[in-house]
Amino acid sequence: MKIRKIGKNGWAAAGAGRPPALAGMLTVLAVCAGDAVADTFPFGSHRRSVNDLGNEYLPFHARLWDLLHGRADGGLLLNWQSGWGTSFLPDLGTYLSSPFAPLVALAPRADLAYALYAVTLLKMAAAAAAMAFTLTRMRPGVWWGAGLLGAAYGLCGWAVLEAVYNPMWMDGLIAFPLLCLVGVWVREGRRPLLGPLVVAVCWTANFYTAYMATLGAALVLLVTAPRWRVLLRGALTVLVGVGLAAPVLLPVLLGTRQAFPGVVRDFTAADGADLAARLMPATYGFSTPALFVFTAVPVLAASLLFRRRWLWPAVVAGVALSLQWGPTHLVWHCFATPNGSPYRQTFVLTGVLVLAAWAAIADGLPDRRSLLGGAAVVGLPALAALGSAEATPWGWGLFAAGLAVVVVAPSVRRGRPAALLLAAVLVAQASATTAWGDKERLARLDDYPAWSAADTRRTAALAGADGWPAYRTDSGRTQRTGNEPMMLGTQGGSYYSSLTPDVLTRTMAALGVGWTSRGRNLQSLDNPVTDALFAVGARWRDGAVVRTGPALPLVTLRPPGPAPVYGRSPFRNQELLLGARVYEPPAADGACRVGTEVFLSAPDVTGRARLGDRTVRLRGQLPKWRATVTSLGVQKVPGLRPEVPAGAELACLDHTRLRAAVAALRATAPASVAVTDTGFRATLRPRGPGTLVLSSPAIAGWRCDGRAAASYGGLVAAPVTAGQREVECAFRPPGLRAGLGAGAAALLVLVAWPALLRWRRRPGAPEGRPPPDGTAGAEPLVPAART
Repeated sequence: MKIRKIGKNGWAAAGAGRPPALAGMLTVLAVCAGDAVADTFPFGSHRRSVNDLGNEYLPFHARLWDLLHGRADGGLLLNWQSGWGTSFLPDLGTYLSSPFAPLVALAPRADLAYALYAVTLLKMAAAAAAMAFTLTRMRPGVWWGAGLLGAAYGLCGWAVLEAVYNPMWMDGLIAFPLLCLVGVWVREGRRPLLGPLVVAVCWTANFYTAYMATLGAALVLLVTAPRWRVLLRGALTVLVGVGLAAPVLLPVLLGTRQAFPGVVRDFTAADGADLAARLMPATYGFSTPALFVFTAVPVLAASLLFRRRWLWPAVVAGVALSLQWGPTHLVWHCFATPNGSPYRQTFVLTGVLVLAAWAAIADGLPDRRSLLGGAAVVGLPALAALGSAEATPWGWGLFAAGLAVVVVAPSVRRGRPAALLLAAVLVAQASATTAWGDKERLARLDDYPAWSAADTRRTAALAGADGWPAYRTDSGRTQRTGNEPMMLGTQGGSYYSSLTPDVLTRTMAALGVGWTSRGRNLQSLDNPVTDALFAVGARWRDGAVVRTGPALPLVTLRPPGPAPVYGRSPFRNQELLLGARVYEPPAADGACRVGTEVFLSAPDVTGRARLGDRTVRLRGQLPKWRATVTSLGVQKVPGLRPEVPAGAELACLDHTRLRAAVAALRATAPASVAVTDTGFRATLRPRGPGTLVLSSPAIAGWRCDGRAAASYGGLVAAPVTAGQREVECAFRPPGLRAGLGAGAAALLVLVAWPALLRWRRRPGAPEGRPPPDGTAGAEPLVPAART
């Protein structure tokens, strides 16, 4: 590789684009090959949409597609489609704020699964390319070595096993090398504007993994440039960048605090044998860290020990140990053990390993003695994997091949054959790990069907019945995902997010809604009373769109009086919110009156219930699953007693009473309601005082006539005085105004920063200013080999 000198201590490499190009190409090749071997979408018949990929990310990208094409109900701040109306900016900042996300809008809506796969590949390739570029920027070296190490990073086990079905995490994979690059600029005193902007983009794209990447990049800067001026400049760069991202970050943070609490877990360190197994390719484990990275990487890092270069091996060991210690585990995860995999920071360890490997080869491949020693350091502890059920024959074989090729590589006299040999083993290991992950995820996790012609027909039928905002259309009780309203373009009550509001979950549970994911995945409820309460005028049922019974409008006016206080019975709670008695208790023999509809509530029961020839299944196991209130059908035979599980509550719905209650509330409803993307304006009829109620959860951020909205049985409410003719309510996510203020302050600092630097460089400025090229006095971030 040609090297040209650009400064006393600075170097630049000719053909700087070759390492990123090689890294990105190998990454895409390996992932596609692995998916093809596993016969997985889009190359085969096996489903790819497992767990949150099909349940969250794909539906959220469907809503983004609708927003970008002007077809969504609501906007960036308010989502009228899910959970009867929820805050959208926190979800946007959690799932959709990546610069890559809008690319899905280029594909047809029915092909979103293909588009999201392409975006995932693009993110992985970008992470690999970013690492390859950063390596050459930290210190020049053989270009194909940087390309291979970049690909090894993009194809690490964490990426192909964990983040591949959590594509928002891929932005953290990209963020780590980019933030290390910002560290280079900080150390050199260069690019004071671009550095904070890169930080802002990383934190906006996905703050959760960007936080972990920032910790890792800060550690790299600390150990390579431990001077207080550099560290202070780095801290300021991060603070300004995070401040620029505050308009998204603060609403996400407050939305997280207002979410329904997830499960609280205590961290338990992984077993040593399982840790050793996860170093190998073709292994999978949900509760152990995906430590696999191309075997050459840890061998090269360990080879430094035999060249008396201790710094990077010590850093790698420290990061590895921090994964297993409770206090540092909490630091990595923002001081809260996650509900899922407890090793989401593993990509940082991979990144540090890659940096250490680059330190080992930047001056050329290590000697055979060092490589043999590094292979022994990696290979001998791996023998502990013999006691792990997670080790596989393919994993052992490919791991041994990786050890062998690293030791053999120096014997290949020419660079290109050595590069081809290493690249072949790298792609083989990563492809096998990808294929194994495809197989194991499908066997262990929930999966969701790909979009089909039946889904297209169903969407068209629901769109034909759409009457928003006069009434809502619900996509039905049988759901293909937890976020079906976004997927199918309706306005239902089901909703799944890490930010599902606490008030929504508790209100809907009181009314009889079922859930999964411990209360964060709310299901649709097919019930005439809740349909009336939430203005559902049409829904999907038994393979077709049906018009429901009489429904209330979106906004109603309730008479003066206290707000409902819910109790244990969902049927009584529904009546309290409706303001009328519509259910009857069953007779002494347990049978309902002929003509009434029999409903069952058994939230903590898994089993079956039957009335005549109708059988329904219940799935309840609190707190993980909650069985929804369900209909057993209309009572047609006198004295026919339902067969229900012990402890179940029965109620008999009188539809005549329900129609009368709805008619009474419709008579006092506002004369007109104008719905916008951020709220509504209601024109009232001339009447006395009361309470205006919107059939949406009373999440924080609603304001009516300039005051914080009240709550009426968990719904948005505003007091109305006698003679008042209009009420206007608007929603603004909590934290948005403060975030905009912080962003403006950070922007002011960013703009003033170059002016301050110019002032310091003027003649007669204080001593200590950086030289014009920003490189004098610099030390290489990757220490040079001892000679």
